[in-house]
Amino acid sequence: MTNKITIRNALGTDRAFIFELSPRLAEVAELAWHTDKVMQQMQDDYIVDILAEQSAQQQTFIAEQNERPLGFIHVCSHKDSISGETCGTVPLLAVSPSAQGMGVGKLLMATAENWAKTQGYRLLHLEVFANNDKAQSFYQNIGFKPETLHMIKIL
Repeated sequence: MTNKITIRNALGTDRAFIFELSPRLAEVAELAWHTDKVMQQMQDDYIVDILAEQSAQQQTFIAEQNERPLGFIHVCSHKDSISGETCGTVPLLAVSPSAQGMGVGKLLMATAENWAKTQGYRLLHLEVFANNDKAQSFYQNIGFKPETLHMIKIL
């Protein structure tokens, strides 16, 4: 038995695992102007959309150890809002609580970078909720830099 973490393409059978992590994706937002129900619905709807279509322009990967899923990442093409060039983007990354600190997120991000390079992209884009300090720190530690900040005001 090996303890090696492997990355593979997501399968239809991974759907339940991906949805298990959806509440975790929604809860980190901490946006007081949106209810928990709205945030959860947004995450669930987005996951349904990404799982509906896998193609060369988008892919979902699963990290697993001993056939036990640990996390997932979704990558797709994106038009850069400044240069207009097509680049890669990571709209979703989630790691199971039990797999935190094992390097799963870094392995998944390395997979996303390799995917983007294979597509011929120069840039890899992502968005993170403003209140998710842990994720922001993680992304900055692996070389991402803030580019713009989307702001909102409750009226």
